[in-house]
Amino acid sequence: MATVGFVGLGIMGRPMLRNLLKAGHTVIAYGRTPAKLDACVALGAQRGASNADVGARAPIVITMLPDGPEVEEVVLGPNGVLSGAKPGSLIIDMSSISPLVSQKIAAACAQKSVDFIDAPVSGGEPKAIDGTLAIMAGGKEEVFRKAEPILKCMGSSVTLTGPVGAGNTTKLANQIMVACNIAAMGEALALAMRCGLNPEVVVNAVKAGLAGSAVLSAKGPMLIARNFQPGFKIQLHQKDLRNALQTAEANHVFLPLTALVQQMLSSLIADGKGGLDHSAIATFVESASRIEVKAPAA
Repeated sequence: MATVGFVGLGIMGRPMLRNLLKAGHTVIAYGRTPAKLDACVALGAQRGASNADVGARAPIVITMLPDGPEVEEVVLGPNGVLSGAKPGSLIIDMSSISPLVSQKIAAACAQKSVDFIDAPVSGGEPKAIDGTLAIMAGGKEEVFRKAEPILKCMGSSVTLTGPVGAGNTTKLANQIMVACNIAAMGEALALAMRCGLNPEVVVNAVKAGLAGSAVLSAKGPMLIARNFQPGFKIQLHQKDLRNALQTAEANHVFLPLTALVQQMLSSLIADGKGGLDHSAIATFVESASRIEVKAPAA
């Protein structure tokens, strides 16, 4: 069993940490919010005093943070994880950030003989709780093999996709497909609703065919039930699409659908819906069409 540091104790981080504890690992936790840190200590984690303290005490440190600037601050900043880390230790960033930021952090780690991989996840809070996340890693083969047993405590699918940055590039591709899928689902069910159909019947009719998807099965019922309790927030998905568009621009790739859906997300955030689950992407179409996708009254 390993000693693992964990920084980032939010919606995703806490259940991921819990699964490391369930697997028998010693976990040293740290986060800026005292209540979240207290909750993780109550689960059995040891209390870290700072990012640097976690880096000094744990040979493997996981970060799970909202975006690149936060990861840079936690890892590279004053009193950051890297300032405490010993040569030969490993930092696993499981945040969804720009591949360029992952590469910048990896270069700084290499200067201190610290290994680094980017390993973002897909599956949202339900799969974080179940320990069945899809994990997309980027890094050297030998470093990935070192991290793999730890990652398998949190995910049912753990894949090395290429060198550092490849994990986050894969995650951006994932986020494009998910966001566009939810938007298309919203259009389809809004049309069905306007034509007098029961959206539950429509979902059940199509999910076994080519239109079926994990997105439809997970997010369709949430939309119909008007349940937007966040498993993954709109504001975070908007951030991911922004990173995708910036990466596309740097690599001369045209992403018109991504750009359109990203603007839909920006509009929803401006409308105060940034904290809702990303299934609420479909409400953009509902608002424009003056219709609400929901189950018929009993």
